[in-house]
Amino acid sequence: MNPRTLFRTVAVAEAVTWAFLLLGMFFKYVTRTTPALVPPAGAVHGFVFLCFVVATLFIWINQRWSIATGLLGLASAIVPFATVPFERWIERRGRLTGGWRLAPGAEAPRNSVETLQAWVLRSPLVALLVAIVGISVVFSVLLLVGPPGSAS
Repeated sequence: MNPRTLFRTVAVAEAVTWAFLLLGMFFKYVTRTTPALVPPAGAVHGFVFLCFVVATLFIWINQRWSIATGLLGLASAIVPFATVPFERWIERRGRLTGGWRLAPGAEAPRNSVETLQAWVLRSPLVALLVAIVGISVVFSVLLLVGPPGSAS
């Protein structure tokens, strides 16, 4: 999977989970018919949000985005549905072209962040396992903390 395909996939998934969460909130707070959709929608959206953040950071490094572009990419996850227009914007500007520049046989890493990315690209199965465990730990901690505004 190249950077363009990865970013498009997580951008669309993030927008779809926003829709699911907003639908659940509509039923809970506007129609007052059922709060049942909010917990699963919130959980799925939270997980996909974390995946989007990790993918954005990974692609930011690979594509050598400016700080402003990278921060805008991260911020797009906070605004409902903004990840898709952001993805289209950077695609039109040519900031998703090419493959993984630190893949095996490609460029040598120049700093510790690039060294980590090169390791991920050169040991994908181990990196995937580490990522799943890491995201699951963060996700579990966030579930224990509870939704924003919840009483402990």
